[in-house]
Amino acid sequence: MRSDQELIQEVLSGVQASYAELVRRHQRFVFTLALRFARKREDAEEIAQDCFVKAYRSLHTFKRTAKFTTWLYSIVYTTSMTFLRKKQLDTHSIDDTTQDTGAWEIASFDADITEQRSRSVYVNQAIGQLLPDDRAIITLFYLGELSLEEIAETLNIETNTAKVKLHRARQRLRTRLGQLLKHEVNELL
Repeated sequence: MRSDQELIQEVLSGVQASYAELVRRHQRFVFTLALRFARKREDAEEIAQDCFVKAYRSLHTFKRTAKFTTWLYSIVYTTSMTFLRKKQLDTHSIDDTTQDTGAWEIASFDADITEQRSRSVYVNQAIGQLLPDDRAIITLFYLGELSLEEIAETLNIETNTAKVKLHRARQRLRTRLGQLLKHEVNELL
């Protein structure tokens, strides 16, 4: 299997079909990340498509000192934030508990899997209620498995700033989960 770097070189050499392979490799995560920001499938699809068009047009500016995914995720972040500003979406208040939680859904009816699904639903619901910047850093770190250095590069911030932002986002996520689970326990009793 060819590396991202090899595919990029082929695209820059005029083999545009190689770009389709790059898109296939990264489309799922780009869409998932866009969905975290936009919260609506249609908006996430539009953002993802815009990201791949922008990446293609800017591929010649990609510096090969960083990973392609880091560069691509920075495009997703910037495009998503621009999209949200243009649409002037209202962010959900911290008390709003209605969210689409389909991003990490698990499909099985096994008891352990069902318990995992329940946890996943609550985690996704809590993440969905965070501010866009918090959602971004949590998603990049946990779902994207980016290092703090890669997150810093993606978000165009210092590594220490990324570390602080991740810490604060985790705290807000913990608070949201506590509130969601408290309501769930109260409903059960």
